[in-house]
Amino acid sequence: MRLPRRGSARAAAPAVAVAVVLAVLLAGCGYGSRAVHDFSGPEPAGGPKAGGLDRIRLGYFANVTHATPLVGLRTGGPITEELGGTRAAVQVFNAGPSAIEALNAKAVDMAWVGPSPTVNGYLRSGGRNLRIVAGATSGGASLVVDPAKVRSAADLKGSRIASPQLGNTQDVALLAYLKRHGIHVDPDTGKGDTSVLRQDNKEIPTTFRQGGIDGAWVPEPTASRLVAEGGKVLLDERKLWPGGRFVTTHLVARRDFLREHPAAVAAVLRGSVRTTAWIRHHPSRARKLINSALARDAGKPLPGKVLAAAFSRMEVTDDPLPATLRRQAADAVSTGLLDEAGLDGIYDLRLLDRIRARHGRPALSTGTAGGGP
Repeated sequence: MRLPRRGSARAAAPAVAVAVVLAVLLAGCGYGSRAVHDFSGPEPAGGPKAGGLDRIRLGYFANVTHATPLVGLRTGGPITEELGGTRAAVQVFNAGPSAIEALNAKAVDMAWVGPSPTVNGYLRSGGRNLRIVAGATSGGASLVVDPAKVRSAADLKGSRIASPQLGNTQDVALLAYLKRHGIHVDPDTGKGDTSVLRQDNKEIPTTFRQGGIDGAWVPEPTASRLVAEGGKVLLDERKLWPGGRFVTTHLVARRDFLREHPAAVAAVLRGSVRTTAWIRHHPSRARKLINSALARDAGKPLPGKVLAAAFSRMEVTDDPLPATLRRQAADAVSTGLLDEAGLDGIYDLRLLDRIRARHGRPALSTGTAGGGP
């Protein structure tokens, strides 16, 4: 992988500055975003240990779009049950770089993480370290604006629009959308016909309320929090995708862990598939469990109306939606945030397909390139 395109002036920057830029490019924060922390995880369910392991180290964000681990793992649900006597040692991250770095440093075995940090982490390792093994969430991102200032896409010229991080999933979507509407923005500085301000998710609602920005392209629950502050959804990102589906969160495993401990990975995947089905059939109960987990992991629960609105704009799914990941990566290239987007081999869905087959569900690996461990 070449470093993300930075121009001649950036090419001469010190190595430490490059490292900082790369870290920012991988970011994607969770609701309430506080320091990364560990908890011992739920008590093991008992019985045989998955793959004979005493423990498996799992990571996720304190975010509504991480509903699968919040319900299936944090509350001692199906993932814990499938692990049997294996303890889940859990780390809660507040940003994509931390999760990817932990995977690459072998400090975490598997993690739920967003597409942009996964792509960057995969490319930085030359495709050697990571594999996407399942989907988790689709949707759950919107462009929310001040209706008094922005009434249509044409009004975005001259406005100030925030995104969570330079080069994160929503930042790429915003830059690509502006480009399609003939609105020029420098991808590095955010300056141009529209001013793109990169700001932490937890800070965006306050900046919006104070008038410092005219809108933001953000994930849930930040989008619904902006609506609660008087904002209007100018564009639900689902409208830009076939069938309204696009990857927001997927489950990533270290390549070496997947190769050496497939039974443990399979146990997590079985629990993930069961959790997805349960959330789909019990949305009200799932929201309560999610809010209970957020109260512990993010420091506070969401208001009921905000949580309900956020939940209505996303979908839990086993499908990692690979075509949408490739389009997101292509958008990052077209907007100047990446030099390349070669993703062959990023998926290994064989274990997931076997589990789904037992439930009479179709394979999801069709159309994914590579995938061997």
